[in-house]
Amino acid sequence: MKPIKLLPTQPNLNFISRRVIYFIFSALLVAASLGLFLTKGLNYGIDFKGGILIEVRTTDGTTISDLRTDLSNLGLGEVSLQEFGAPDDILIRIQRQDGGDEAQQEAINKVRAALGSNIEYRRTESVGPKVSAELLRDGVLAVLFAMIGILIYIWFRFEWQFGVGAIIALMHDVLATIGIFALTGIEFNLATVAAVLTIAGYSINDTVVVFDRVRENLRKYKTKPLPELFNDSINETLSRTLMTSGTTLIALLSLYILGGEVIRGFSFALIWGVVIGTYSSICVAVPILLYLNINRGADGVGAESEAT
Repeated sequence: MKPIKLLPTQPNLNFISRRVIYFIFSALLVAASLGLFLTKGLNYGIDFKGGILIEVRTTDGTTISDLRTDLSNLGLGEVSLQEFGAPDDILIRIQRQDGGDEAQQEAINKVRAALGSNIEYRRTESVGPKVSAELLRDGVLAVLFAMIGILIYIWFRFEWQFGVGAIIALMHDVLATIGIFALTGIEFNLATVAAVLTIAGYSINDTVVVFDRVRENLRKYKTKPLPELFNDSINETLSRTLMTSGTTLIALLSLYILGGEVIRGFSFALIWGVVIGTYSSICVAVPILLYLNINRGADGVGAESEAT
C-alpha cells in the first residue's frame, strides 16, 4: 500500500513573495485583538475577579429559569447562571459579598436554602479579591517570563536576529489568542493561562524546526538570495509542520467536543493556538528575518559551515 501524501514530495509554494500580505493581515489581527481587549475586555473567571462559584445538578426537572427565579430576590448582587455541559448541570456565579469569609459562607447558605433539597451540589468555590489579584498577576508574569526564556534560548541557539523573529511571532500568537477570547466571551481563567503557555511552547517548536533548516541552508548555499533560501527552507519543512499540526488538531477537536464544559475553554485556546502558531511560524517568523540584517559573512550564521 502506498503512503498517503497530503502534499507534494517537494512543494514549491512562494511564501516569501507574499510576505507583505501576511504582515498586513497580522498587523490588523493584532490591532483588532488589542482593540477588543481594551474596549470589550476579557470574561475573567472567578480565579481572576473573585466571587462564589457553585456547580449543581438538578434532579427533578428544574430548569435554569426556575433557578434564576429562586435566586433573583436574595439580594446577593450580580448572579449569573449557565448550563454546564448538560441541561441539568448548572453553573452559578455570584459576585463577591462585602465582608470576609463569613459573608461568603452566608451567601452560600442562602443559595442552598433557596434552591431546596432536590439539588445535587457538585462543586462550591470562593475566591477572595486578594487571591484573585495575585493569581492574575502571577498569570501575566508566567507568560512574560516564558517569552523572555524563549528569547534567551533562541538567541543562544541561533543568532539574535532569530530570537527577535521568534519573539515577534510569539507575541503575535499570544495577542491573537487574547483577542479571540475577548471576541467570543469565553471564560478566561487559570486553565486558559496554562493554554497560552502551551501555545507558546508549541509555536516556538514549529519555529525552531524552520529556523534549523534556514541555518542549514545558510551554511550550504553561500550565494543563494535570501528570499529564495528562506522560501526553500519553509517548503522543505512544510510537510512536517502541517502533519504535526493536523494530527494535534484531531486530538484537540476530540477533546473540545467530548471533553465537557470544564475544559472547553482550555481546548478551544489550544485549537486556536495551533492554527495561529502554525501560520506565524511560516508566514511571520521566517519572512521577518529579511529585515533583520542576517550576517552571512565570517561572523554570521553561515560561517559555521567552514568548521563542519
